[in-house]
Amino acid sequence: MRRPATTLVTHPGDPTADDIGADTDALSAAVATRARSRRRRGWEASYASLLFALDLVLAVVAVVVALQVRYGGLEPVVTPQGPIAGLSFSVLVAAIAPTWVAFLLASRAYESKYLGVGSDEFKRVLSGTLRFAAALGLASYALHASVSRGFFAVLVSLGAVLLLSGRYAARKVLHALRRRGRCLHRVVAIGTADEVARLAGQLARDRYAGLEVVAACVPDASPGAEVTTEHGPLVTLGSVDGLAARMHEVGADTVAVAGTSALSSEDLRELSWQLEGTGVDLLLTPAITDVAGPRIHIRPVAGLSLLHVDEPSFGGVGALVKRTVDVLGAAMLLAVLAVPMIVIAVAVRLDSAGPVFYRQERVGRHGATFRMWKFRSMHVDADRRRGALVELDQSAGPLFKIRADPRVTRFGRFLRRRSIDELPQLFNVLLGQMSLVGPRPPLRDEVAGYEAAVHRRLYVRPGMTGLWQISGRTDLPWDESVRLDLYYVENWSLSLDALILWKTVFAVLRGHGAY
Repeated sequence: MRRPATTLVTHPGDPTADDIGADTDALSAAVATRARSRRRRGWEASYASLLFALDLVLAVVAVVVALQVRYGGLEPVVTPQGPIAGLSFSVLVAAIAPTWVAFLLASRAYESKYLGVGSDEFKRVLSGTLRFAAALGLASYALHASVSRGFFAVLVSLGAVLLLSGRYAARKVLHALRRRGRCLHRVVAIGTADEVARLAGQLARDRYAGLEVVAACVPDASPGAEVTTEHGPLVTLGSVDGLAARMHEVGADTVAVAGTSALSSEDLRELSWQLEGTGVDLLLTPAITDVAGPRIHIRPVAGLSLLHVDEPSFGGVGALVKRTVDVLGAAMLLAVLAVPMIVIAVAVRLDSAGPVFYRQERVGRHGATFRMWKFRSMHVDADRRRGALVELDQSAGPLFKIRADPRVTRFGRFLRRRSIDELPQLFNVLLGQMSLVGPRPPLRDEVAGYEAAVHRRLYVRPGMTGLWQISGRTDLPWDESVRLDLYYVENWSLSLDALILWKTVFAVLRGHGAY
């Protein structure tokens, strides 16, 4: 029997053939974008796989060392009783390493968004290790395995140190690759020209974060127009509509909304829908910037996800602990460095005529002034000669810096290069005038030129080292150094202090930006 012919009837509002073709093209482009994104992100999967293998090897090392320390080798140790009585203990420990790594996997320690930057990666490694230790203890008790407490203590403590050290070493390798332009996420920034330029500049300075802005979507800008940034021009890709299908034009795998003025909430929602299934990440810059994660909490209200921002803390128990750490740390450092500081003092005196120490009035917490101590690194008439060198000033803002300052002595250049001239400030720390970590202590004339917001730097004690010292030191623009100092004031914590002190060691060894 012959089938009747089928007639396609269209109604107003139905998609036409052109509409269907356009949708098909958009879908094909999105599929192609996802395929390209997966290929570009092959390095992420390889990096996570290498971390997985490294963690497994380090866990095996921890097991073997713990056996050697507790039992003197890998000889069988038979459990005396319980459901696994008679089973060689070596068979049990053979399962410890993969089980440990499985707990790390369950703690999401291999997810790409936590790798390579920030402290979440290390927190998840520690979380997985603690969960594994708890599970091992419970299993030992339930199965009457009689796991030695010495074996348990060596295994967990050594394993945690090895795993964290392995992650740190792997991160340093990743950062080195990123400085060479590899293992980067290519970003399309959405916002006004100023917002895009600001985001591109910040990401370029923090190259280790792995985000490189390669194009922009700017409202009211025609496709092909350029956005000027401090690191070069960026091409624009037109409007946000159909952006997912155009990502392949610049080989991008990430979209970053650089400011709130570019998109409405409806536009942002549609953009997230547009990027679904493409493998493209969506990053949002919040309206309130330079606020650390611990101060931000999500508060769901009436179907909305509201950001609750805690007030910055300038006192309380944390400040008391910080002061205690300052006093103990400064005292221990002075005890250890006493002899080297005497040697340095003799060298300063022999190198040029004048006193060993240089004392200068600085502004401290709440605007109080104090005398800051340093090893003298300039000739004694340096202050009088400053007026004649104003035209050589190479800093932006109220700072006065000359890369090849003729007032610096021969030995002083070495002291400044390694920041050794700052060591006498340990006495200022003991006296409560400074802290080990904090904003740079400014001069009176610098404070006189501060804008209103910059005065917030004076809410805490100035420090011997801080965020700007580990982020480029004198090479940083004035605005960026202020931003970093204000970020520290708003978000300081004991863990942040510990991180800054740790990175200060490497910044001093590199000597970049010190003159």
